Formats: sequence, C-alpha cells, structure tokens
Amino acid sequence: TPRAARAEFAAFLAWLRAEPPGEVVGHYVETFDLRHRCALYLSYHRHGDTRGRGMAMLAYKAAYRRAGLLPCAQELPDFLPLVLEFAALHPEGMALLRRRRTDLDLLRRSLEAAGTPYTHVVEAVCALLPGLRRAELRAVRALWESGPPSEEVGLEPFAPPEYLSGLTGGQETR
Repeated sequence: TPRAARAEFAAFLAWLRAEPPGEVVGHYVETFDLRHRCALYLSYHRHGDTRGRGMAMLAYKAAYRRAGLLPCAQELPDFLPLVLEFAALHPEGMALLRRRRTDLDLLRRSLEAAGTPYTHVVEAVCALLPGLRRAELRAVRALWESGPPSEEVGLEPFAPPEYLSGLTGGQETR
C-alpha cells in the first residue's frame, strides 16, 4: 500500500487506541449519525434525499450484480463500509470506488470540517485511488459549497384542498 495510506491508517489507529471505548462510540454517533454531511452513504453527498439518489442506488446494485454478488438487504448499497468490502473482494468494486471518487472527497471534506479522526480513514482510501481531475475538483467544490440537494418536487399535498379541510365524501357546504 502507498506510504500515505499507511500513515493515515496509523494516525487513526493511534487515536483509536488512545481513546476509551465509550468515547469512541460517542464520537462515532456524533460524527455519522448526527451530522448529515458526514453520512457514510456515498450517494447522499451528491444527491441528498432526492429522487436522483434512487438512480444512484440502482447503479450500485448493478455493479454488485455484474460481479455476481448480492449486497446485504439490511444496508443500502452505497454504504461506504459495504463498498469497501466489495472493492477488497472484486475488481468491479474497485472500479465502483474509482467512479465514486468525487463522493469520497465530499465525505473527506465533511469529516475534515467536523475535525474528526475518521478523516484519516477516508484519506487512506483516497490515497489508494487516482487523484481528482480538474473537472472533478470543480464538481466537488460546487457540491461542497451548495451542500447535498433537497427534494422539492412532490412535497405539496397530494389530495385536493376540500379533502384536507375535512370536506370529503360528497359533502357539501351550506
């Protein structure tokens, strides 16, 4: 493995060894469960909770299928630990990780901004991948500045106003 990846993992492991287990658990929850921008779901950083994320999920599932693997049903296919296991097991997984390099960089930036030692882990993974090209860097900067998108389509009530006001079933107002 590249020296940079080894150094990043060593820094993370040093922190892990020095912290009491309860503190590590609390820090994990604070980092990944309470901060949307630090989500371990790679498609979230580009698509947020929008319909576009569903299409991204299909791309992940297709990559697993091409490799003859089925991801566990209890986890979304873009969950970083699952993607890393896939990359360790099959060349298609490494290809998927390379294609999602910008998403990894968005997560890395979020972790860095949060000041968490988990940044070292993502830095180590990034050190194993090709660097970002100029167009990818521009995309990362734009997404970083805007944050994950939010869905606005379909948020209006689906029912007609009469139904929402309690006037249903052919009732007439008099």
